[in-house]
Amino acid sequence: MESKLPYASSTTGAPLGSSDPIASAIGLLRPRTVVDPALRAAQPWALRFDAFPHVKIGGVVRGECWLALDGREPVHLREGDFYLLGNPPSYRMASTLATQPQPAETLWKTATNGVARIGSEAEEDTYLCGGYFYFDEPNASILIDILPRLVHIRATDPRSVLLAHVTELLNSEVESNAVGRSLVMDHLAQILFVQVLRAHAEQTDRPTGWLGALNDNGIGAALRAMHADLGHKWTLQELAEIGRMSRSAFAASFKKQTGTAPLEYLIQWRMSLARDALRRNTRSISELAFATGYESESAFSTAFRRVTGTSPKQFRDTVHHAAGSEPDQDLLARSGSVR
Repeated sequence: MESKLPYASSTTGAPLGSSDPIASAIGLLRPRTVVDPALRAAQPWALRFDAFPHVKIGGVVRGECWLALDGREPVHLREGDFYLLGNPPSYRMASTLATQPQPAETLWKTATNGVARIGSEAEEDTYLCGGYFYFDEPNASILIDILPRLVHIRATDPRSVLLAHVTELLNSEVESNAVGRSLVMDHLAQILFVQVLRAHAEQTDRPTGWLGALNDNGIGAALRAMHADLGHKWTLQELAEIGRMSRSAFAASFKKQTGTAPLEYLIQWRMSLARDALRRNTRSISELAFATGYESESAFSTAFRRVTGTSPKQFRDTVHHAAGSEPDQDLLARSGSVR
């Protein structure tokens, strides 16, 4: 049996208007999920994982272990804890930091029925689950750039009970051969991902970017309004009124929390969705102009060129000429992306 279970995400795409910024961002990212084998281990044990450009996620179902990212202080994970790694460097997971690690990839190749083992089954005292997400490269920075290297959700966090339930369901699917297994795992892994993001956003130390801003009553309300109606000709005054602030206070708070001015954020998000639609040829340029709040193709094209450095037609033609090959991801990435 293969040691990993790759399958395409069931996400079909982000609409141009959604009142849920997290859902619309993940829809735009089109995550592709890989669930690693469950790890059942007896001490001592240690694994080394290679650097990864997108997101890894996992949890301690039973026992405890250390997570040590290269260049950072090790973190002790206890039973019921979850972690999320954003663009992590090489790292170790181990029962003790003194144990010499073996490559995780080598161990995964020995997995049977979705489980990889270290040591005697009778002496197993650790049970870990995990996996990772690949995102569409042109838009990956939407999330990667606002995530810390490590998000640690402790067992004492209120959301840990729900995370544990999702993990239990995920682990049962990993170790089964039931019909529809890959589809169920895909959905469960993405539910786990969103719940960890929610827990991170709700922690006392508010995360940076739009993810943290969503929990601010004023800025969050304005963000949801913008995402819900991208075609509306938003003004700073309207957004400030939604946030129940003066224009100056709203503009200052929005920029402090998201790193960009409100209307610039709106333009960047509109162009991210426009690039995606052009890349997939789901809407004409004139349709996109209307859907993103511009009165003419000319006005839309001017905004698109300012953000991406190329016209909508040139962008679409370049992508379609490169269709069917991996390099088109790099071509798109060089055209710019929203943070």
